[in-house]
Amino acid sequence: MKTFFWNCGQRILHKIAMIAPGGYSLRPKLHRIRGASIGSKVWISQYVYLDEIHPESVSIGDNSSIGIRTSIIAHLYWGPRKKENPDKPVCIERDVFIGPHCVILPGVHIGEGAVVPAGTVVSRNVPAHALWSSPKCHPMARVGTPLTAEHSYEAFSQGLTPWSRKKG
Repeated sequence: MKTFFWNCGQRILHKIAMIAPGGYSLRPKLHRIRGASIGSKVWISQYVYLDEIHPESVSIGDNSSIGIRTSIIAHLYWGPRKKENPDKPVCIERDVFIGPHCVILPGVHIGEGAVVPAGTVVSRNVPAHALWSSPKCHPMARVGTPLTAEHSYEAFSQGLTPWSRKKG
C-alpha cells in the first residue's frame, strides 16, 4: 500500500511541476523532491516531461536550460521494473541548452556546454560543446493509403513505396 501512495504522490508532483510557475525555482525543486538530480541555476520550462516512473535516473547539471514541452525518458518498457529491463540513466551535464519540443531517450549522456536545437530527438550521446541536431528531413516513402481512422495501420504500411531519390 505504501508503494501505491508513493507512486500517486510522485505522479501528482510531476503534473504540478509541468504547469507550476518558477522555471528557476519551483519546477526544479519539485523534480528534486521527486528524486531527480538537478543542479543550481537550472531552467525547466513548462510542460517538460521528466521521466514519470524513474525521475531518480535523470540528472541535469548546473546552469542548464530545458525547453518547453521537452521529454526526458529514462526507461522504455511496460509493467514493473525487472532485472532485464532496468532504467537507463540520462545525464545532462552543466551549461547545456535543450530547445523546445526535444526528446531525450534512455541512456543518453549530453556533454558539458552542448546545444540541442528545437525538435531534436536525441538517441545517442552528445559530445561536449557540440551543436547537435537531427539530420535534414526528407521524404522516405510515398503514402498510397492514408493513415486515418478509415484505414488500418496494416493497410497504411502495405501502401508505402520507397521514395525515389533520383538526382535531377
